[in-house]
Amino acid sequence: MLDIYTTNMLKDLKVASLCVRAGYEPKNGEPVELPIIQSTTFKYDNSEEMAMLFDLKKEGYFYTRLQNPTNDAVAEKIAELEGGVGAVLTSSGQAANFFAVINILGAGDHIVSSNEIYGGTFNLFGVTLKKFGIDCTFVDPKASEEELQAAFRPNTKAMFGEMISNPGVSVLDIEKFVRVAHRNGVPLIVDNTFATPVNCRPFEWGADIVTHSTTKYMDGLACQVGGAVVDSGNFDWESHASKFPGLTTPDMSYHGLTYTKSFGKKAYLTKMVAQIMRDLGSIPAPMNSFILNLGLQTLAVRMKQHCANAMAVAKFLSADPHVAWVRYPGLPDDPDHALAQKYLPNGSCGVIAFGLKGNRDTAIKFMDSLRMINIATHVADARSCVLHPASHTHRQLSDEQLREAGIAPDLIRLSVGIEDVSDIIKDIEQGLQEI
Repeated sequence: MLDIYTTNMLKDLKVASLCVRAGYEPKNGEPVELPIIQSTTFKYDNSEEMAMLFDLKKEGYFYTRLQNPTNDAVAEKIAELEGGVGAVLTSSGQAANFFAVINILGAGDHIVSSNEIYGGTFNLFGVTLKKFGIDCTFVDPKASEEELQAAFRPNTKAMFGEMISNPGVSVLDIEKFVRVAHRNGVPLIVDNTFATPVNCRPFEWGADIVTHSTTKYMDGLACQVGGAVVDSGNFDWESHASKFPGLTTPDMSYHGLTYTKSFGKKAYLTKMVAQIMRDLGSIPAPMNSFILNLGLQTLAVRMKQHCANAMAVAKFLSADPHVAWVRYPGLPDDPDHALAQKYLPNGSCGVIAFGLKGNRDTAIKFMDSLRMINIATHVADARSCVLHPASHTHRQLSDEQLREAGIAPDLIRLSVGIEDVSDIIKDIEQGLQEI
């Protein structure tokens, strides 16, 4: 078995060091790199030990769908990076967001979400969850606290937002969302994919649960698809017991065990693994977690380069006559610059949203003229890539529906990579000349 790295030394390490060191500490003569435990099953010497694992009376491994040493080591690293009590890895970022909400919501419940979120999550909340009997009210994240409050109902069980929205790169006012969520006795869930814990740790601003698509910056090389759910351990489920019976009343599938009583601050994540992962099984392969860990080791270094390159590109775009508008929180004239200075003082991310003077065909011609930058669905990769959501990921939506989702029909999402910034700008410049 691997030893999860939980020594007190972690408390003194900075984020860049945690990227490299957290999660796994080799002992004398053991491999420096996290081993891949590519096994579905784990052997025990007697039946009683196995029975105790199934009853959640003992910690250990017995089947990878529930727990695996490689997966757990990487989950521990992400938890340390975010400052949480623990984390659960999932097979994708979509699975992470689904697990985060379905762990505390059921048929007849309601969620309030920012409308400036990734299109897949927007569809998950607005369409798929309805099939589970869960309603969602989308709100403008720039709305006042009074307007946000108006979206809540007696059956609201959670509030959701993206720290930096995909693809619009707007910055969430976490403290405002926290005040409204906690006033209503529900947790705030924040998708921190674009900022990463290198540039923002939402728990430090009062958020309760964080999700990630680890496919993005955490991996950084487009090698694996994965997700993570991290719990701060700070939300008091017992104080709002009637809202969260799944956590605060006996679970008959575990002989009447009550998660909050048995697991305290780890109640939310224990239930997620023991119940949701048990039944839905959306786990990452240990090989994927191994690859993810390689990416995490360079996350702090890469984020600095992504942000530096993106700032230079954003300034270039802002000055080009072909460009109608640019959104990047690092720009002094960006509407969210003040929020970025507050929550993201060391940089935001490498993603820029901008529009060209012209129409949809103008955006397509520009992208087709690029020579180095990839046209790709992916984002937050070492390689620069570009996408026009209205023509690609959101092409099923009308212009009106795009605006409702916080996406301008002419928006181009440019994910600035870590190539030499002069080469990135040169490619953009020649692409703009072609339109």
